[in-house]
Amino acid sequence: MNNIGRKPISELGYNFISKEFIPKGKDEYHLRDLQNRSGIRYRKLTAHEIEVLVKNDNSSDDWNKVLVSKEFNPQLVKDCKFFGLVRIGKLEPFYHEFNNLRMQVGLYNSTIISCDLGDNVAINNVNYMSHYIIGNEVMLANINELCTTSHSKFGNGIIKDGENESVRIWLELCNENGGRSVMPFNGMQPGDAYLWAKYRGNDKLMQKFKEFTEKKFDRQRGYYGKIGDRTVIKNSGIIKDVWIGSDAYLKGANKLKNLTINSSPEEKTQIGEGSELVNGIIGFGCRIFYGVKAVRFILASNSQLKYGARLINSYLGDNSTISCCEVLNSLIFPAHEQHHNNSFLCASLVMGQSNMAAGATIGSNHNSRGADGELLAGRGFWPGLCVSLKHNSKFATFTLIAKGDYPYELNIPVPFSLISNNESKDQLIVMPAYWFMYNMYALGRNERKYSERDKRSDKTQKLEYDFLAPDSVNEIFDALELLKKFTGKAYALNTKKNISEKDWAKTGTRLLEKQDTVVEKLEILAEGFEHSDRKVQVVKAALAYRIYKELIVYYGVSQLISFISQNKIQGWQQLKQALPMKAKRESWANIGGQLIPASSLNSLIRNIETGKAKNWDDIHRFYDKNSMLYEEQKFQHSFASLIEIMNIKRSAFTKNLFIQLLTRAADTKEWMVKEVYESRSKDYFNEFRKMMYDNSKEMDKVIGKLSDNSFIKQQEEELIQFKDQIRGLIRQFK
Repeated sequence: MNNIGRKPISELGYNFISKEFIPKGKDEYHLRDLQNRSGIRYRKLTAHEIEVLVKNDNSSDDWNKVLVSKEFNPQLVKDCKFFGLVRIGKLEPFYHEFNNLRMQVGLYNSTIISCDLGDNVAINNVNYMSHYIIGNEVMLANINELCTTSHSKFGNGIIKDGENESVRIWLELCNENGGRSVMPFNGMQPGDAYLWAKYRGNDKLMQKFKEFTEKKFDRQRGYYGKIGDRTVIKNSGIIKDVWIGSDAYLKGANKLKNLTINSSPEEKTQIGEGSELVNGIIGFGCRIFYGVKAVRFILASNSQLKYGARLINSYLGDNSTISCCEVLNSLIFPAHEQHHNNSFLCASLVMGQSNMAAGATIGSNHNSRGADGELLAGRGFWPGLCVSLKHNSKFATFTLIAKGDYPYELNIPVPFSLISNNESKDQLIVMPAYWFMYNMYALGRNERKYSERDKRSDKTQKLEYDFLAPDSVNEIFDALELLKKFTGKAYALNTKKNISEKDWAKTGTRLLEKQDTVVEKLEILAEGFEHSDRKVQVVKAALAYRIYKELIVYYGVSQLISFISQNKIQGWQQLKQALPMKAKRESWANIGGQLIPASSLNSLIRNIETGKAKNWDDIHRFYDKNSMLYEEQKFQHSFASLIEIMNIKRSAFTKNLFIQLLTRAADTKEWMVKEVYESRSKDYFNEFRKMMYDNSKEMDKVIGKLSDNSFIKQQEEELIQFKDQIRGLIRQFK
């Protein structure tokens, strides 16, 4: 049966902290007094004020425990019950209005237990409100329960004095068996979660992360819930153990429990109808509406959950949206889009700039006896309509997966690829560099879209949105080596020549470099891409090879142009001296959407292990420092990539070669812009598109004129500027 205790009414509102947990020389209000930074000077009620309050059907267990400010107006308090120490700011005779909600300043028809209220609050019909500190001009209407417990943690993965370890909240990211669990904390960045979830074999590092998290918070019991200035809450059910920032707007929520809701005047957070959120951290500027369910989660700043979305045991990065979908056990980096009732996206690490199409079932079958499967997808992961993927699978950056049921685990290391399942031939088909051949419009537009949607007020941390960056370019180099090897092997099998395995790459290089037409006739098969015995065919290998090489050159030259502009370099000798003396292309890691050289990351890990990095703030300063260094680091990487793909030494990078490469980069940019136009124009000339309209005028009214497309016009303008810049450099450096 339910164990319902019975205590004297005189104790209601008191003994918030059990005596054994109150520090020596302190009382139960010591933390409350630290938290209340309003600066309001309180006094006791006058006899006249008490008389007015009683006349207005108010009651208190002890009127001496109701303290007020100098400008308190007892006429604005009616039908309220007060228990414990209650402190009230000034009340003035006017009303607040917000989104057509008009509320008179004052306290009406509410039960208030041991709370501090700021100036000019409007509180009406709050059935039960206990142990909260309320800011100035807050509006609270029709709330059934608003309370804080003495052991509240506000969504952070900590435990309080006297609590058992079993009550600690963990986020079971990337793996459903909990083997990559992290302790959530307010201010946790996706890079923090990634490092903690990734390096599980480093016990010392894991212990340090736990210590860092516990050091951020006080184990003492007795912290009150807070509602920041100008926050509006109306028509909501249970709000328990929730810390809420300023200027938030909560309406029609069913249940909010054990949460931190960050909000500010610049980045206002809103939570709407039917939301049920438990054990979570919500970042600044978030939007959560319409039947959302989230449990054990972190929602980073400027992200959205909408239309029945479910987010469980997951971290959703900045500037992301999930609607109509279920996401479990996932770590998702910034700029993620997911709509249209995906079946589920579980046990996944998705590295940002991703888009989940309708009906996608990611990790649809467990391929072992345990719930320990994982999926890892690089930046730009786009599974198409009704794609079904298995655990374990891994994808390079900017992988597009065509509609289909993929029956085996996949490991696709070639970037910018289209993956399709040919059921009639029972083959997996991989088309490297697909985006540049057939859908340049979408690739370019989404790069721009992600950048424009970055609504963070603090952009100190550099998030990479360019599709050509150290991570994708390194994968292009790896892909080139694979294409050489696969082509050489295919040639050996086709011609029945005795070419040893170690010479496959050399043979493939010769065929691809001389653009031998025989390559087009070869059946080129990949190895290690799929966990099966069936064929994995690589199509358009020769064209992909040429595009990949051209992209690396373009990447190197475009970064070189930016370097010249930023450093105001005037001539060849100055440029030659500024170029890296020892250009070396090194590995990079995607740490929460921020790209960091592997050597820098290794230094961070050593600093954490040795105690040089002492807390999460030190780690965040590392992110910030590398953000400031990023452009320089990226330039070093791009120049090393350029030298490597040209197969020359630094000393061979001459003025004449530089001028030739400038012209080549202009041609590549022109080709890209042409492909942007061509890939979009297909929608205007496709007969199955045009059949929906009686005439071209109707089509133009519905989808807009191709000539008016803002992104295409923008690309064409940028091409003109790029060419002008290159012509100027050629004149300058001749």
